Amino acid sequence: MLVTIPSFALQGIDAVRCDVEVSLQSRGLPRIALVGLPDLAVRESIERVKSAMAASGFEPPRHRTTISLAPADLRKQGPAFDLPIAVALLLAAPDAADGRGSGGGTGGDRVPEVGAWMLAGELALDGSLRSVRGAVGMALLARRLGLAGIVVPADNAREAAVVEGMDVRAAGALPEVVAFFRGACVLPKAQPVDVRGAIAVTAPAVDFREIRGQGPAKRALTIAAAGGHNALLIGPAGCGKTMMARALPGIMPPLEPDEALEVTRIWSAAGSGAPRLVTERPFRAPHHTASTVALVGGGAAGVPRPGEVTLAHHGVLFMDELPEFGRSALEALREPLEDGFITVARAHGSARFPARSILVAAMNPTARGNRGAGTRGVREQEKYMERVSGPIVDRIDLHVEVRAVPFERLAAAPVGEGTAELRSRVMAARAVQRARQGAVLNAHLRGKALDAAAELDVAGRALLGEAIGQLGLSARAYDKVRRMARTIADLDGVAQVSAVHVAEAVQYRVLDRHAG
Repeated sequence: MLVTIPSFALQGIDAVRCDVEVSLQSRGLPRIALVGLPDLAVRESIERVKSAMAASGFEPPRHRTTISLAPADLRKQGPAFDLPIAVALLLAAPDAADGRGSGGGTGGDRVPEVGAWMLAGELALDGSLRSVRGAVGMALLARRLGLAGIVVPADNAREAAVVEGMDVRAAGALPEVVAFFRGACVLPKAQPVDVRGAIAVTAPAVDFREIRGQGPAKRALTIAAAGGHNALLIGPAGCGKTMMARALPGIMPPLEPDEALEVTRIWSAAGSGAPRLVTERPFRAPHHTASTVALVGGGAAGVPRPGEVTLAHHGVLFMDELPEFGRSALEALREPLEDGFITVARAHGSARFPARSILVAAMNPTARGNRGAGTRGVREQEKYMERVSGPIVDRIDLHVEVRAVPFERLAAAPVGEGTAELRSRVMAARAVQRARQGAVLNAHLRGKALDAAAELDVAGRALLGEAIGQLGLSARAYDKVRRMARTIADLDGVAQVSAVHVAEAVQYRVLDRHAG
């Protein structure tokens, strides 16, 4: 008897079809052989499956059994194959032949065809089902393949239901799934999730009005949020850099439906947080001791998994104490900062992860937290800055000097625009960008699109040429100044980029001025 049940394996954040094939032979000694490049967690599934079957009142297989995970050259990881293996074993047993759902059963239209449904789930020893990683990718794969639906653990049903047009059935235990394919019961159908209706404005961890002073830094972060620009905050310890970084997601627009689905797919594949639709922009703040793998993704063995830069996709990646991060970890950020994605290659496969977030880095001017007076202080800052390579600094759009707040300002009542007011300005600027260039933010404009969107007037062109000559800006910095100037003009509601906008953009290349 041969039964085939569709399932999936994760390749990075993408789901790839993997069929579970079970063959029972009447001759030969009773044994179970599992083939198809399974890792340790998959090989251990045999013991979990046998215990779950016994606890659920089913007779474990007493035949010579071969379980194949196809395609055979794709490495399989994790416990998601427990459920399809158990169901295939039970439907392949001789006493279940009349109800295996292969089109010839006695249930007629009531019996689902097992080959038309994709299954995944981890089995507990008592037969109950536990959640697995990648349910969103699984639903997207099943929809692309034109399958009838998917069966997942109840804990995964909410996140899988965000995929429009997919029949998602929630199961709590192995007997329910077996009865479903024998036509004896109907599994509950997960209610479709209205992605647009569920998306929420990010609740600010800190309101910008609560931050005393720091008007120039707030202005710079408003520009960063409006155009998707990266920012580096440089200032003495305790001046409010971390507070401003944590306040930044609050002034960013709500996620678009396609962005929410993509972020949910990433978090589902990574197994981060409770299985649900991600409705707020991510904020990730890795510690400065984080390894290269933790930042950009990978793993010692098997298929690479996403790192912090991917988990922050469409949100904010905050790197406090930037010079304290390992040199190799910082250098690994070059490609994602420039291209918006990262490709991680390992011995058993490679994966391409999206990494389009706003980087907000913060650092003190020196290792002791503040800068001394005179030339000695300048030398100390330059020495500390050497821990961050020039190419990394060059890829950061805004270099912002944050100064200590005087006592009078700290003791005074909060003044200035709050998060709600800044968010409305950012959303207006982004609406202008969307009308002009579609979904591409100003920070990501390239080539002819940048030339068309950020055309400078005569005075602006002359000013930028003078700045390049005096500061020695690179070609990358030249484009970044034009992009920032375009965003500043959008915030001002002006179609033409002028010398005023260029002048402000050049001011944010602080480290270029120091280098010059």
